[in-house]
Amino acid sequence: MRKLILVLGLFPASMVFAQKKANPQKIAASITEDDLKRHLYIIAGEEMEGRETATEGQRKAAAYIEQHFRSVGLLPGNNGSYQMAFPVYRDSLVGSRVSVNGKEYQLNRDFQPLLQLTRSGSQFFSEVVFAGHGIVDSAYDDYAGKDVRGKLVLLLDGAPSSYKSNKKGFRAPGGLYGKYFSAVKKGAAGVLIVAPGFPRKEQPALGNMYTNLYTAEQQPSLYSISPDVAATLVGSEWNSLQEKAKTAQVPANVYKANTMLDLRKDVQMLESTNVMGYIEGSDKKDEWLVITAHYDHLGKRGNVIYYGADDDGSGTVGVLEMAEAFAKAKAAGNGPRRNVLFMTVSGEEKGLWGSEYFSNYPSIPLDKTTADLNIDMIGRVDTERKTTDTLNYVYVVGDDKLSTELKPLSESVNKKYTKLALDYRFNDPQDQHQIYFRSDHYNFARKGVPVIFYYDGMLQADYHKPGDTPDKINYTLLKKRAHLIFYTAWEMANRDQMMKRDLELPAMER
Repeated sequence: MRKLILVLGLFPASMVFAQKKANPQKIAASITEDDLKRHLYIIAGEEMEGRETATEGQRKAAAYIEQHFRSVGLLPGNNGSYQMAFPVYRDSLVGSRVSVNGKEYQLNRDFQPLLQLTRSGSQFFSEVVFAGHGIVDSAYDDYAGKDVRGKLVLLLDGAPSSYKSNKKGFRAPGGLYGKYFSAVKKGAAGVLIVAPGFPRKEQPALGNMYTNLYTAEQQPSLYSISPDVAATLVGSEWNSLQEKAKTAQVPANVYKANTMLDLRKDVQMLESTNVMGYIEGSDKKDEWLVITAHYDHLGKRGNVIYYGADDDGSGTVGVLEMAEAFAKAKAAGNGPRRNVLFMTVSGEEKGLWGSEYFSNYPSIPLDKTTADLNIDMIGRVDTERKTTDTLNYVYVVGDDKLSTELKPLSESVNKKYTKLALDYRFNDPQDQHQIYFRSDHYNFARKGVPVIFYYDGMLQADYHKPGDTPDKINYTLLKKRAHLIFYTAWEMANRDQMMKRDLELPAMER
């Protein structure tokens, strides 16, 4: 046996030499416009119903992707299975009540609970803390001087005209969720936000989906209320407070008010999946490269389908075609040195759920993962891009983080093979769009895995709209971008060493 091992030990060097001689351009030639188009008209077709997470359309798309992985010869990527399931929950409203000093208010006419953030049960408070607009920012704190731990907090919608901030996104301090999460950090037990638009239409029977049913700490309930309810809570000072707050910060104050909040809801137990298949490596099969894209989208709203051809059907079909190219190379004796995992995840549109689940319960060793190449929208052009390279670019994010080797490798591969304009305008983690934190690569990065993220821009007219259809894809550009990612993957899968991990993870701005 030992002699046999010594003899076999002579082969890896010759195998590596053969792989280096393999021409990746011939292998990439199998990634064609016709095949990308054929896959995309199915993935983003009517039958898939927009592929919303935990729906029948998503399950159909998962089955199609799994069948493709099987047909080209990929091995199952999740301990013998091609799919990795994770739990999803959804609420159904049964009923809700709000009363102040014995006065009952009516659901939809006077208040609405946010189902996803409000647990079933009743809460009873003898006072409420008015904290202005609830904005907490550098050198600005509407809670100043007040401890709201365990208390009910009353906040105004929007921001005073004197407040200025360049922070954007759903977590911005002046936005709904920014205010809510500030209240969470302050320890509030309940949050009431005075909002316009009452009376309102009846809420949908089903609330938003979520994954955090079980939590170490219970977060505060969140209700939108009308100005009439706020006036009862605050009393005679309400009108003057409201007027002052339009232009300036107002001091926090406590008001006595016996307030009852009650919510009853049913919780549906659902499920979604990531779809995973891999090509086995040769002499470095204890190491991995991961290529990802999310295959979920927004589903249907009534009879209107949100097709999601670019977002992220384009990335999904890119993964399908790259998987097939690597599989053909393997069959021809030119497979990669490292294992290559091809994974399409779901739940990205809901909050990066699938990739988060995988990163917390990985089926491969993340410390042995050289990189993740993530693809999210590579089939169209940014409509606000006015430069001459509009039909020959891709935005690249993350290549200057975690590893000093990423950017040189990426640029040398592009220079040698595809000659796309690599645009780094969204590479700054402090950019107002916070792109680095908004797709599935981030869940690899936060675990220390070097990442590169490829996409075409967030400003096109059809982003998250029903008009994102397969007929609007630029298939020539889609193919060229897919080729760039393939060549980058090929280099990473076959180089002698894993990518260095010698840079710090940027912090997400809250």
